[in-house]
Amino acid sequence: MTDLLYSEEEEALRSAVRDLLADHCDAPGVIARTESDAPHDLAAWKALADGMGLAGLLIPEAQGGQGATHREVAVVLEELGRAVAPVPYLTSAVVATEALLACGDQDLLGRLASGRTIGALAVGLHTAPGAAFTAVRVEGGALHGELTGIADAAAADVLLVPAEDGGLYAVDADAVTVTPQVSFDLTRPLATVTLAGAAGRRLGDAGPAVRRALRAGAGLLASEQLGLADWTLTETVRYLKERKQFNRPVGGFQALKHRLAQLWLEVVNLRAAARGAADALATGEDADIAVAVAQAYAAGVAVHAAEEALQLHAGIGMTWEHPVHLYLKRAKADSIAYGTAGAHRAAVAELVDLRAP
Repeated sequence: MTDLLYSEEEEALRSAVRDLLADHCDAPGVIARTESDAPHDLAAWKALADGMGLAGLLIPEAQGGQGATHREVAVVLEELGRAVAPVPYLTSAVVATEALLACGDQDLLGRLASGRTIGALAVGLHTAPGAAFTAVRVEGGALHGELTGIADAAAADVLLVPAEDGGLYAVDADAVTVTPQVSFDLTRPLATVTLAGAAGRRLGDAGPAVRRALRAGAGLLASEQLGLADWTLTETVRYLKERKQFNRPVGGFQALKHRLAQLWLEVVNLRAAARGAADALATGEDADIAVAVAQAYAAGVAVHAAEEALQLHAGIGMTWEHPVHLYLKRAKADSIAYGTAGAHRAAVAELVDLRAP
């Protein structure tokens, strides 16, 4: 039987990441950054990637990484979700890294492991594992085309671009035009990437690399959604214990207790699903179905938790100064990232042969 409980090492990692984010990603700072022209917190990224070596968790030690597993990465993403940290960890240290591991490019893997180079897979954030994705043209050895909905492209130093010839190409960010898009989630901005004769280095076959990258992204996104839901539940309980009405704590009213108890059950179930997906990715056993199950469930719980937090914080929750709006926007954006819940439910039905009549 697989042990999905957190190990002592994982709890120590959680504590270290939480302490670091408390120093770098406090709520007022994150809100202020979303109002600026530089939404990514590169100082926090440097502390995570260079200072703690977390950018290379999935990369083998022989290639400059830490040689850890998806379980440790899941713990990091839980804490990043709790802080809605505006760092390109999921897109670079997970998705781009998995694509490079599939291609076996040691040079780029070493650069990403150090954290000094940020990578981004140039596939729309909405794309589900196994779904069709947009590719660019190859003409005379140069790449031409436009790709939309690319997460964290503005922070990337290198883009991994799928092409119509079936290859995945590494393209320097300086060789393309990155145009910001209006993003609902201000902490994970999207952009359009335009290639007009950009030079690229072929890394390998795009198909298997993109599928592997998107599967890992979807599976570990559930851990980010878990951290987000857990924070909103914890903060809502804390607020309702302090907020008084009719000279008694609001949290003492039975109707609110029932809502919180239901939400707690949903978050506990999400923790099991997210841990199951992370463990399956780490072991390689039943990873497809574990990821699909986690994502079929995670989106609804994260959105529900954020909506309840906003409602139960009442007037203060509607203010820009309170961070709950960041969590709701992240939860809503995550609900369509790497495939919708409906797409993943359809994948589960296909995998276990329970198709609708």
